[in-house]
Amino acid sequence: MFTRVLALEDLTTDQREHLMTRSETDISDLLDYVTPLTERVRLEGDAAVRALTLEFDKVALGDLPLKVTEAEFDTAEARLEPDVKAAIELAIANIVKVHEDQLGSPEIKTNVMPGVTVGERILPLQSAALYVPRGKGSFPSVVMMLAIPAKVAGVEQTMIITPPGPGGEVDDATLFVARRVGVSAVYRVGGVQGVAAVAYGTESIPKALKVLGPGNSYVTAAKRALSTVIDPGIPAGPSEAAILVDDSVDPRLAAHDMLIEAEHGPDSCVLLVATSEKTAQAIAEIADGLLANLPEQRQAFIRENFKDRSRIVWTEDFDSAVNFVNAFAAEHLEILTEDPEAVLPRITNAGEIMLGSLAPITLGNFVAGSNAILPTGGLARSRSCLGVPDFQKRSSFVHVNQEGFDAIAPAAVTLAEYEGFPAHAAAVKARFDQKA
Repeated sequence: MFTRVLALEDLTTDQREHLMTRSETDISDLLDYVTPLTERVRLEGDAAVRALTLEFDKVALGDLPLKVTEAEFDTAEARLEPDVKAAIELAIANIVKVHEDQLGSPEIKTNVMPGVTVGERILPLQSAALYVPRGKGSFPSVVMMLAIPAKVAGVEQTMIITPPGPGGEVDDATLFVARRVGVSAVYRVGGVQGVAAVAYGTESIPKALKVLGPGNSYVTAAKRALSTVIDPGIPAGPSEAAILVDDSVDPRLAAHDMLIEAEHGPDSCVLLVATSEKTAQAIAEIADGLLANLPEQRQAFIRENFKDRSRIVWTEDFDSAVNFVNAFAAEHLEILTEDPEAVLPRITNAGEIMLGSLAPITLGNFVAGSNAILPTGGLARSRSCLGVPDFQKRSSFVHVNQEGFDAIAPAAVTLAEYEGFPAHAAAVKARFDQKA
């Protein structure tokens, strides 16, 4: 079997730690590798972008402009099948609904006490770069998950960077969605060079304030290396999932769901936790049989990631199963139990939680309306799913009238002097003098 089944209670400390480790967790070596590449883009601009695209993506861009042309958008829309367009329209409608509900008031005011008003202004970012991967497939869904909350937030300039296909082309559906949701521009560049291009700006690609979107370990390393130059957003690295099942589960459905994230690539990770060895073994056997139904490339991805980190773990102690899932802090979590809604309050760490047998991760990835750009590498312990707030910034403001000043100024002087800031205190005292 390609799927290994382990008893949770038999795991050593080292084995547990290994199961918690993802491909992006330790990228220190990659940071050393990508830093000279980002510096090359800073110094050489478009020329470096083109050269690195040839070196890493094996695509010679030739005379193609880095920015996708309007004619390419027209061709893509004409070529795309009607059923794909219809599916995209359904997904867009649902994603818009979910994210419009996240859009709160642009200004919040609190009357702290008579004469003192404190508030916040919530403003959209002026620009954002949206990273859309391509290497292992085409991802128009990622465009929707990134661009829709950006547009709902009111971002003025949204640009997509995405690795080009073999002839320098960009995926048809990606271009269709980009035009449909109002993306400002699409650039045929990805990888380390794409992240560096939007961080520094080049002759053809404008600088952005933030870059968001999933990528491989090299893209994750580039974001981290450039984090003082451009806001890297949530850490969205290689795909990962956890699935919590009890003995009520249909093993066939659980086996299918194990392969959802596993087929993304060899650096993906899937952890299924079952409440009995019998259920665990049944799922493993079915998963092995399902593998043969997939294209060879996807089979290879799944076999590779199940060699190392992806596993089925079982325990008869449901509390231990829940604790293990929480410790894993998955990007995607499925709960396939008799009463998944009863389990939900016990889940503390997960980027996304899919409840019940009719909610496989696939629905969240594409059409349910939830955002599938999620924290990876265990960072769901402290980070959240992507949404409208990721494309906003907040500025606080304070207004004080004379009544309010008289009430709070003496305390401000006291604290300023206690902390050793005489200029702070003097600025307030000067206003006492002014009043006199």
